[in-house]
Amino acid sequence: MEFKKEIQLTRDLTYNHDLDNNDNFSPDDQWLVYDTRTELGGIGGNGTIEKVHVVTGEKKVLYHIPENKVYGPGVGAVSYSHTENQVAFIHGLLNCSETSPYQQWRRSGVIIDENRPEVPIFMDARDVEAPFTVGALRGGTHRHEWSGDGKFIGFTYNDAIMKQLEDSTGSIHNLRTIGVSKRNSPVVVENENAENFSGEWFSVLVVNVVPEPTPGSDEISRAARDSWVGHNGYLKKNGKRQRARAFIGTVKNSTGESVDEVFLVDIPEDITQPNENSFLEGTATNLPAPPKGANQRRLTFTSESERPGCEGIVRSSNDGSLLAFLAYDKNHVKQVYAISPLGGEPQQLTFHKNDVLSGVRWHPNRQEIIYVQNNSIHRKKIDAQESEVLTQPTNDAPTNLVWSHDGKTIAYNRMVKNAEGEKTKQIFLINV
Repeated sequence: MEFKKEIQLTRDLTYNHDLDNNDNFSPDDQWLVYDTRTELGGIGGNGTIEKVHVVTGEKKVLYHIPENKVYGPGVGAVSYSHTENQVAFIHGLLNCSETSPYQQWRRSGVIIDENRPEVPIFMDARDVEAPFTVGALRGGTHRHEWSGDGKFIGFTYNDAIMKQLEDSTGSIHNLRTIGVSKRNSPVVVENENAENFSGEWFSVLVVNVVPEPTPGSDEISRAARDSWVGHNGYLKKNGKRQRARAFIGTVKNSTGESVDEVFLVDIPEDITQPNENSFLEGTATNLPAPPKGANQRRLTFTSESERPGCEGIVRSSNDGSLLAFLAYDKNHVKQVYAISPLGGEPQQLTFHKNDVLSGVRWHPNRQEIIYVQNNSIHRKKIDAQESEVLTQPTNDAPTNLVWSHDGKTIAYNRMVKNAEGEKTKQIFLINV
């Protein structure tokens, strides 16, 4: 079997180069963006966002916090825009301290325009003091992903007000959910300080979550592992394109056990309109409510089966016709499945004897996927019987696969030992 030649792009073994399952290629495919977090310190302990040239290996620092501490502020989980030389990433609050460290509900989304490096553009406004501000959030955003046209950024979210309520009552309120921000809609927050600040984009939550879903219902207690559907949405039955995000939602089966299923939520173009009797900005006892037109629906129904549950980031084909995820087959082996955004029966795409080890990334133009199995990168056409093994199996599996916009290059992380025997995360490439 002939494998693709692996190119080690980064060679400084003193620190990590973490792609973190994001959209890391620049619009022209010349650069890859990453963070430098350590395994121990995580995002809170990391102060640097860098990029590396895919041909020359030249590195540039895009953003750096000079005196970042182990407790924050911290930066990480960075993604490129598909349309402009801009990146978005997590940024911890500027007032992080030993007593108030970086947390899921104490962070924001920051954008860096490469024409003005080191100048942070705060995407999502934050307001944790009642009365709350419409278009602002009250917690922390994470895994920022640009839509194909660059008009929206999607993210996962945890709410500081709900965390406070959970701490004070002992009841569950701190639930992970999903939101979006829309560009060119600045939000001004009065009485700005280190906890409250204005943002350049208008932000809302788009998924309803509840602490205790009714067993057997479509209610969910958690929403995450999300991504955009298609480069510009999916085709509805009426022939119109619909912007949407697909995600994993946690339901309860009929016996009250938690099961992860695939869901989809339609994203309206106008996210400023509230539903009747709900508040986009939230209340002291409720999360911010989704806008009018943010309709969520369940796509998979594995909860009562012998092999319940779905996994991985739900990834969409470029045309929006298929959503890929991981689930168990009849032999209890984890495989890649796909389902239409319109619903229906999931289609099994892989038939390996051992588990698929990673989520899927799609070719930018073709119905073709890549994933990790048996510690190798596999490529498979949707209508093909077998997959093509691209890389030789290794002790450490490749991780964080990402496909270039032109479909000619796959980037990924591998752990590499330095002279002291310590492993660091490095970036590798194969040309396909």
